[in-house]
Amino acid sequence: MSKLEPRHRGRGAQSGEVSQRFGLAAREADGDWRDAMEALDGPPVKLRTTVTEEHPKTILTFNQSPDIRFDRSINAYRGCEHGCVYCFARPTHAYHDLSPGLDFETKLFAKPNAARLLRETLSRPKYIPRPIAMGTNTDPYQPIEKRYEITRQVLELCLETRHPVTITTKSDRVLRDIDLLAEMATHNLVVVAISVTSMDPVLSGKLEPRAASPTKRLSALEKLVQAGVPVHCSISPVIPAITDEFMEEIIRRAGIIGVDGCGWIPLRLPHEVAPLFREWLDVHYPDRAGKVMQIVRSIRKGRDNDPSFFGRFKPSGVWADLFRARFRIACRRAGIENKAFNLETVAFRSPTRDGQLSLL
Repeated sequence: MSKLEPRHRGRGAQSGEVSQRFGLAAREADGDWRDAMEALDGPPVKLRTTVTEEHPKTILTFNQSPDIRFDRSINAYRGCEHGCVYCFARPTHAYHDLSPGLDFETKLFAKPNAARLLRETLSRPKYIPRPIAMGTNTDPYQPIEKRYEITRQVLELCLETRHPVTITTKSDRVLRDIDLLAEMATHNLVVVAISVTSMDPVLSGKLEPRAASPTKRLSALEKLVQAGVPVHCSISPVIPAITDEFMEEIIRRAGIIGVDGCGWIPLRLPHEVAPLFREWLDVHYPDRAGKVMQIVRSIRKGRDNDPSFFGRFKPSGVWADLFRARFRIACRRAGIENKAFNLETVAFRSPTRDGQLSLL
């Protein structure tokens, strides 16, 4: 099978179709009109990233999912410029009449009042502290964090109030906040997980075109360890016949660094992610596209995706058992014990709305 040329270099998705899952009106560019415009103005200009500021009324999201370890999260941004083609958060853009494909990684939204909203929530008399998860939907350290510093502002508040936080990222930009993270670690308030999907920078450039390279992510893990910050290496997602070959090497490197734990999550393809990923395979790996999807379906009960609680994170079948065995053996060889993280909550002190700590 011949390899297709990427239509949008430097981007994970190759298409920008708007989903019809929510019954929104379809948008279609007329071919004659498009050809006429290109004849007059030339080919379309390179896609640019835009950021829209939004001001929600609340910032802390609660969930009751039985298979997720956290019950609350903060997402300072919607959309993610990293452009990871497999990102399970892509369908969230569909609800806003935006494409889960190219719009998700080019039309971003920032919430600059996140820290203020969080302060209001933490000030409530009946608020009970439990770890806040950051990076559960989109990356808190994607490139626009350099401009907005929303994640840093939230961490400053959490340090002030002694509130525990967990962070998941694919960016070495997390090191910009190493001063806060190191101090939070002395109070047992933080755990940082960095996702490493492969050891091949070329492959990573196709999968996650604007995320940090594998070397930078491993370097960030090492620097966090040296600073005394508890860290976790997440091999996520594991893509059969594409990235699974790197599992043992990533774990070996993580063991040398001295990470506190390591984990893996199989590829998930909810809703619009499945056709986007199939398209990505046709562009970059047409020779094995069929094999990849066959294995994916074999661990997902014959479907592209298993959305059921527990099943979505725990694949079944021969291939899933093989991945689990490889993971266990690699962790044992690397000396990684995968100990549990139990963050401090009793030291929490409620702030007041004007920024002064409560005397009680």
